[in-house]
Amino acid sequence: QNVLQMNAINSNYADPNKLKFEEIKILGMVQEITSITVSQNNVMENSMLNISYNPVEKVAHITGLQLELGKSYTVKWTQQPSVNGRFNCYPGPNPTQEKCEQLGCAWEQVTSNPDIPPCYYSSDNAYSVDKVEYTSSGLSANLTLNSAKTRANENFTTPISTLRLEVKYHLNHMLQFKIYDDQNARYEVPVPLNLPNSPMSTDKERLYEVSVQKKPFGIQVRRKSTGTVIWDSQLPTFTFSDMFIQISTRLASQYIYGFGETEHTMFRRNMSWHTWGMFTRDQPPTYKLNSYGYQPFYMALEEDGNAHGVLLLNSNAMDVTFQPTPALTYRTTGGILDFYMVLGPTPELVVQKYTALIGRPVMPPYWSLGFQLCRYGYSNDSEISQLVEGMKAARIPYDVQYVDIDHMERQLDFTIGTRFAGLPALINRIKEEGMRFIIILDPAISGNETNYPTFSRGVQNNVFIKWPNTDDIIYSKVWPFLPNVQVNESLPEQTQIERYGAHAAFPDFFRNSTVEWWKREILEFYNNPTNPSRSVKFDGLWIDMNEPAAFLNGAIGGCRNDLLNMPPYIPHLGYRSDGLTVKTPCMEGQQYLPDGTPVRHYDVHSLYGWSQTKPTLDALQSATKERGIVITRSTYPSSGRWAGHWLGDNTAAWDQLAKSVIGIIPIGSFLNSQTGADICGFFKDSEYELCLRWMQLGAFYPYSRNHNQKGTRVSHNFLMVVNGWALATHMNTLEKFATQCLIIILLTCRFVEDRTTWEIYEQFLWGPALLISPVMQQNAVTVNAYLPNARWYDYYTDEDIGVKGRFQLLQAPLDHINLHIRGGYILPWQRPANTTFYSRKNPMGLTVALSDTLSAEGQLYWDDGVRIDAYEDGVYLLTSFTANQTVLDIKVLHNGYTDQSKLMFTEIKVLGVPTSVKEVTVSQNGGTIASPHIMNYNGTKKLLTITNLQLELGKEYTVQWS
Repeated sequence: QNVLQMNAINSNYADPNKLKFEEIKILGMVQEITSITVSQNNVMENSMLNISYNPVEKVAHITGLQLELGKSYTVKWTQQPSVNGRFNCYPGPNPTQEKCEQLGCAWEQVTSNPDIPPCYYSSDNAYSVDKVEYTSSGLSANLTLNSAKTRANENFTTPISTLRLEVKYHLNHMLQFKIYDDQNARYEVPVPLNLPNSPMSTDKERLYEVSVQKKPFGIQVRRKSTGTVIWDSQLPTFTFSDMFIQISTRLASQYIYGFGETEHTMFRRNMSWHTWGMFTRDQPPTYKLNSYGYQPFYMALEEDGNAHGVLLLNSNAMDVTFQPTPALTYRTTGGILDFYMVLGPTPELVVQKYTALIGRPVMPPYWSLGFQLCRYGYSNDSEISQLVEGMKAARIPYDVQYVDIDHMERQLDFTIGTRFAGLPALINRIKEEGMRFIIILDPAISGNETNYPTFSRGVQNNVFIKWPNTDDIIYSKVWPFLPNVQVNESLPEQTQIERYGAHAAFPDFFRNSTVEWWKREILEFYNNPTNPSRSVKFDGLWIDMNEPAAFLNGAIGGCRNDLLNMPPYIPHLGYRSDGLTVKTPCMEGQQYLPDGTPVRHYDVHSLYGWSQTKPTLDALQSATKERGIVITRSTYPSSGRWAGHWLGDNTAAWDQLAKSVIGIIPIGSFLNSQTGADICGFFKDSEYELCLRWMQLGAFYPYSRNHNQKGTRVSHNFLMVVNGWALATHMNTLEKFATQCLIIILLTCRFVEDRTTWEIYEQFLWGPALLISPVMQQNAVTVNAYLPNARWYDYYTDEDIGVKGRFQLLQAPLDHINLHIRGGYILPWQRPANTTFYSRKNPMGLTVALSDTLSAEGQLYWDDGVRIDAYEDGVYLLTSFTANQTVLDIKVLHNGYTDQSKLMFTEIKVLGVPTSVKEVTVSQNGGTIASPHIMNYNGTKKLLTITNLQLELGKEYTVQWS
């Protein structure tokens, strides 16, 4: 063992070329080689040897050898597991050597780095494979537990003795591998995915190949085109029991993005022994604490720039550990292992294929792309009315006004408080002026009212979560206050809840009866059939507190099932020692899927917000007859099919600017929803410079809303002071370019061949063509921006900046955010106005940014902005633009909508025109037509500007210059 003996059995020939063995590859090495000796006739030779080790391929490579052909040598090596290759055998709190050795694992503390696990596996996993059955569309096998190798399980429950593995090659770029107990039914996530009825891949066209290692068990997935192993789970960690399931995989690189929802300090996940928990909770963004959403998906970049993504369809309390091997370990407390892998090969294709799997995002109404304003703490409807008038007087564009729970009677859903009696009339008035209005709804319903139809109808329709095997509703405390009490508002909020909080019941949104009940309550609040003057004509719904959140741990009177609320393994969640009921109801709550299948809240807790989202959008659209928006706090993969998302209760602090981008881009890309953060911060007082820089950045959030906490300084006053500079940019860019692309994306997605972009997170792209480089630091008046390898034009001056493929220090005074347009793209735009209702009537224009090859292209999608299923029904206009050095072609690809405002393109700017232009002509159907345009060519800027055009939207034209 660990010896290569080279014996020259016959040495009667000496090769004249004096051949030597200079390198040796050793295959199947499970541990890294730490030292090598070479000896001849028992005499050790001195030689400078290099050793490399690939843990994924299990290959050691020795170079620098000088072993002469025809002579005998002995090559010996020693192996010692690298600490980076350790896999944690005791992930629970407070590991000790005694506890570790009881599990049959090795113990060695590394004092130089306490994050390295002192308790680690020293033997293989206990499962092996038999009866592998191969088909053209996948494979299946049985996994058998070797009971002799089963480790002691400190309350982790006993590993299941027989498991089933199924691998399905669904599509050429997508596969599924699933491990479950085929002898006993277990909970599986009831979230539908878009899968073919039967696999549609072919062996020739598949991007991947799968192999199963038999003993010990493991799965390996390899990219065919490069041979790169992108999944390799033949590791000692694998175990599968009722309440503790664990699997690890080696990774193809250190570049992993995704998982959430938790606060991070950079886009790429930190691989230095970090563990992140996932379990939905009312937790404001805080480092290492699990927050509102549950997103068990990651995207990985391979060393050659190829990309893939992996979804684990599991909803139980979970954590994931990243280690520098590089490797990843999943630990979940229930369900099954159901993995879906998409192979790009580009990052952008990973996102596209992933969202094809989970569902494309809902089309938002056009008005929701405008600026939105909210505050928790409006004292009455007059304050909101004055705010609207003040914003108009300051000429600050904004589209949407909100009310938080202040508008309700004692925080009861579907009620109007006495201080907001004028709210219905106020909403009607501002809507007549072209604005929109959104109200908040919380899921928890008070059970202490004598005349509250929402609760009584809910009881009648059996909509609330109950204790198992009883007819008793589980009550906790959330926002609703008791009736007939005098609330002392000077007390801390938590004290007010403890003293005055009502018994709050939680609807089970999986139930069909709950969906119908929720729809009725929303419709009646919108229409108020008994008193139409009290109808609240909202345009969107903001669903909060749907993790679900509670203001005490568990239920009034406590929980009843210690095992579910404090399971044998508590993932690395905030307040880990308190179990799973932190700020949420009891895990034993009984829920029912639409088909009547009973499920425990323990299993579906993190799906609560997901289950509320679609019923809310359906009810909203039924009420308004428009597409509207739903904004949800809690999310799960596919929530974006019905709702947008905001990052929750952030803080007015400088570090939150960069963290907001870090939070928005993975959620916006992977969840693929309209996402944003509370501009200027929710908690604490914002200050002028911070709020100004945040408004500049927030103008480019797909969901752009200023929202802050009761008792803090009113941050929209800052907007009036700066006179809406960022919002003017917002109207002049967001509304210009929103129809082209909603998603803000990593530079990596468009420039994956440039490894510098793999680490950048303080800049981002809006669609393919607009680069945003915001100021993220206090007192900074410059930005060290990276300009990837493309032609870039300054958005404000229209000039080619002449910088590509390097960092550049850019000036960024207080009134400036750096924006650059990428050559090769054509951006449609529209003149701004105070609301999108009016801006949609304004003339349009095009910015043509020529590439180095003097070409550009773009598209414009246009519909009425509000119609439900406009795209699906074909009621839209799609126009393409292509340009070269002297010609711009405008083509209509789909003509299913005619705008009533008779819109025209009246201005075209062509950036990067290399030679002087003397004449511009407009033609249609092959013939030149009369046009009253005026042209100007700026030779210094290489800019051609054409104004006074009359090119009707929805018609085809050719514009030529010479």
